[in-house]
Amino acid sequence: MHIKTLKNLLSFSSSHHSRSSTPKHSITSHHDRPSTPMGSPNRSFSSVMMEDNITSAESIISKWDVDSSSVSYTKVTSLFYQDDDRSEALRFISAVKDLQRSMLFFISDRSSPDSHSLIVTAQKLMESAMKRLQKEFHQILSVNRDRLDPESVSARSSLTSLNSLDDPRSDFEEDIGGSDDEIRPDGDSMNESPVPIQAESDLRSIAECMISAGYGKECLGVYRSLRRSIVDESLYRLGIERLTASQVHKMDWEVLEIRIRSWIPATRTALQTLFHGERVLCDRVFADAPESVRESCFAEVSGEQAIGLFSFAESVATSKFKKSPEKMFRFLDMYESISDHWEDIQSTFSYESSSAVRSHATSALLTLAETIRSALAELESAIQKDWSKSAVPGGGVHPLTGYVMNYVAFLADYSQSLADILAEYPLQVRAPLPESVLSTATSSPTNGCDENLSMRLAWIILLLLCKLDGKAELYKEVPLSYVFLANNLNYVVEKVKGTDLEEILGSEWVANHEAKVRQYAANYERMGWSKVLSSMPPLDSGDRTAEEVGEAFRSFNEAFKETYMMHATWVIPDGRMRDEVKVSISRKVVPMYRKWYEAYRGRVAGVIRFAPEDIENRLSDLFYGTDFSGSGTGSGCVSVSGGHSKGSRSSR
Repeated sequence: MHIKTLKNLLSFSSSHHSRSSTPKHSITSHHDRPSTPMGSPNRSFSSVMMEDNITSAESIISKWDVDSSSVSYTKVTSLFYQDDDRSEALRFISAVKDLQRSMLFFISDRSSPDSHSLIVTAQKLMESAMKRLQKEFHQILSVNRDRLDPESVSARSSLTSLNSLDDPRSDFEEDIGGSDDEIRPDGDSMNESPVPIQAESDLRSIAECMISAGYGKECLGVYRSLRRSIVDESLYRLGIERLTASQVHKMDWEVLEIRIRSWIPATRTALQTLFHGERVLCDRVFADAPESVRESCFAEVSGEQAIGLFSFAESVATSKFKKSPEKMFRFLDMYESISDHWEDIQSTFSYESSSAVRSHATSALLTLAETIRSALAELESAIQKDWSKSAVPGGGVHPLTGYVMNYVAFLADYSQSLADILAEYPLQVRAPLPESVLSTATSSPTNGCDENLSMRLAWIILLLLCKLDGKAELYKEVPLSYVFLANNLNYVVEKVKGTDLEEILGSEWVANHEAKVRQYAANYERMGWSKVLSSMPPLDSGDRTAEEVGEAFRSFNEAFKETYMMHATWVIPDGRMRDEVKVSISRKVVPMYRKWYEAYRGRVAGVIRFAPEDIENRLSDLFYGTDFSGSGTGSGCVSVSGGHSKGSRSSR
């Protein structure tokens, strides 16, 4: 007898029939069992019963011996698909368990003179049985490869608990005479074929039998090899390829973004379906094994692949693009792909042997968060460092305004994630700001929005507005500076109103900045039309000479023509604000002019160049920009490059 086999059997005996402490083994061939006469005085009733177990086991095990040259059909036929009621498989499993009990008996009781020979015979039968079960285990996994896919397993796990497989009707160790209904879980209640469930039950029975007999290593080896290949294949179909950090860091953004676009939905599927399904299947198949077996098995099937998934995210976050504001939205998408499924990660990889997966997920999340904070800081720095000296024609919306506000509007789509990322990093302002500046920069957010996030976005907008104040000085005409400020601040306010930004910044913020827009518009009217308004003083009761009246009309004609020609090249892209400004100017100019016109047109008809209706018509043509109509509007539609995957946002 082999020394290794003897040690395994002695170890098996000391386990007192425990399923969790089982012997290792060596595989040899079956040979004939020695017999002892029934009349032998040294043979007890128990010894006879155990010897009969070996004899009974031999009849079915030898029938399915994979190494037998006399029975060829067993090499191409499955033991578990011989009949509908699984009677042959039931007999085989029962025989193996009886054989195991006999081995334990003869190891612990050496009173029989043939104990040694019986142990050797039983061991060889056991090795033959294990070869058959290992082959059956491999075949069931292979044949049901598509039916035991993680998606199907995940779907079934939501309809039935793991404990449903603990029902005695689904276990082979119960009554051998059980019918098909007694060993097959009910699949009708789930409106699906019971085949995958039966396959799971068969696998569980084989696994329990092999592990109990000390052949767990062989069983687990087959399972790990097949299921790991399925995980690899599934990830490949999802577009996931294992890449090193060095490979990621060498990629151009266009190539890397394609990888990220595949990674985001693939991660969702992997965490919700693939890895979860593998965890459920592993727990079901090895439900009777010690927890440590299930732990190590699942970790070897899915652990390395899951780590690779999170390692890619961390590699992207540490790439050369980590401080690029334009790339931040891809980083945010990756951050949410992990954070939104954090509970799935914690529950699926809850085993201690899967702690490395949780650690890599945490590391990826923290690294992405740090990268996003760095990109935000870079955005703020870029706004402050914008020293462009080109004035926007006609005082339209500056490209910087469009860029920053589109950017901030997109950030609002990630408000919850940004709130988490910025939670422990409150806004730090190096120099103290005047209270008047802070009061218009911030206000209390509504609907429970995060105050820290509100402060941060308001700060970015404040940096923009401060930069716009400087750019307004590029215009030689002071009224045009106010048109520029009104246009740009109005664009900012309109981007905020009616969107997630309004909830984040608060209604008070909107009201404060709307008032500022009106103030800028009023300053423009006052300074831009003062010469026209002062050219015709209010009518009084005193008589005016024809010369005085004529001079007043000539002064108005010159002032209106000069102002109109200049302002006709200016632009107000927002239609509502454009109409409001024109109406306001018309109310100040036309009624005053009409009074003069009606009072003196008969005395100085040759001097009058405009009827009141002419003034109204000319005012209605203002602020379209005669030489560059619509250029201001175009300037305000700068898009944020780098991709934004939360849906396109219409220009507001």
